[in-house]
Amino acid sequence: MNENDPPRERPPHPTFWEAFFYWLKLGFISFGGPAGQIAVMHQDLVEKKRWISEHRFLHALNYCMVLPGPEAQQLCIYIGWLLHRTWGGIVAGTLFVLPSLFILAGLTYVYLAFGDVTLVKGVFNGIKPAVVAIVVFASWRIGSRALKNNLLWTLAALSFIAIFALGIPFPYIVLGAGILGFIGGKVVPEQFKVGGGHSASNKTYGPALIDDDTPSPEHTQFNAMRLTILAVSGLVLWGAAMLLLQHPVLKDMGEFFTKAALVTFGGAYAVLPYVYQGGVDHYQWVSGTQMIDGLALGETTPGPLIMVVAFVGFVGAWTKQVFGPDMLLLAGFVGASVATFFTFLPSYLFILAGGPLVEATHGDLKFTAPLTGITAAVVGVVLNLALFFGWHVLWPQATKSAPFSGPFEWFYAIMSVAAFLALWRYKQDIMKVIGACAAIGLVYTYLI
Repeated sequence: MNENDPPRERPPHPTFWEAFFYWLKLGFISFGGPAGQIAVMHQDLVEKKRWISEHRFLHALNYCMVLPGPEAQQLCIYIGWLLHRTWGGIVAGTLFVLPSLFILAGLTYVYLAFGDVTLVKGVFNGIKPAVVAIVVFASWRIGSRALKNNLLWTLAALSFIAIFALGIPFPYIVLGAGILGFIGGKVVPEQFKVGGGHSASNKTYGPALIDDDTPSPEHTQFNAMRLTILAVSGLVLWGAAMLLLQHPVLKDMGEFFTKAALVTFGGAYAVLPYVYQGGVDHYQWVSGTQMIDGLALGETTPGPLIMVVAFVGFVGAWTKQVFGPDMLLLAGFVGASVATFFTFLPSYLFILAGGPLVEATHGDLKFTAPLTGITAAVVGVVLNLALFFGWHVLWPQATKSAPFSGPFEWFYAIMSVAAFLALWRYKQDIMKVIGACAAIGLVYTYLI
């Protein structure tokens, strides 16, 4: 057995602080949107650390996919909760988002105060091709491991056609895939069975701490009193935060981003039109051009893509001068914090309240078959996301009416292919690939 061989013994349970520093690190390296972030977590938690088996990982992910809100952050909360109870989930979800808040707030300040961000643009220009490669790689990894038969591959293909060619919204695709999975579990159950006591990931990487057949920890059992306490605590926390917001602009942000959190079925791209309509047209916190720039920042900084709400909150509070003309930076950071808090609060409640039900069903085919169908659909949706990213990176001047207008960015296309080969063929670490692409993009931006 060489140093690259996986351990064959069940790994020890990580301490709270071991998990703490892992979630903190993840918050700084979680580039690539949800697909890239889930790929990083899969590589770390399923393949390397073996804290959770692939079957249990996918079962949790499928639950997160049907909830409103950022699924990658919800997956962090779920796994943190499995490992270290409620506080483990809270810490995991918070540390996944917190670095992004500070990084995005800092970049937004530079954007507003100085305007000329050639250095930042150069780094971003390099990261964008890497993001395309990461998302394609994630699609391949999830598909190759989760799609165990031709029926599931067909479902993934239909999902891709539905969203790419027909423009069917993601929530309807998820619903349809779940229904087909439920029917398939009744008609051809062997096609929808996944996992088991000796899954393929176990044979490849060794046993996991939370394995396919590991009994759910005691703290994950359903408890009516615990559910009541969680619900009341969430409402009290939301109400107290709203009472602290004295300025009308901040109050509007609290209410608006709470609504946004509850309609984000289908991920960030599904909610962007809603945020655009409210932030640009109704409240006029940002301009249309600023909204597009904010999306670029959100795509190329760590953390969930929906963190674009922090950009909207920062610019809105800065533009409206909620604390006066001499305290713009403070106003911007408070606005970003308000947008982030109210957008992500529901995710904690969804996971901590619904997690016990999910844990109780991971071996029950009538519950797992619909989630297996959803996994297949997600593969097709992730591939569509990769094409969406690639289109914007390789044809930056293109529009919906003229999808291939403007020059084709050959250099960035080559970078994307090279980044994918580094990940797929040469098994390079995602963060190293991002760092190398950022450096190349910076040099190239200054040369052209």
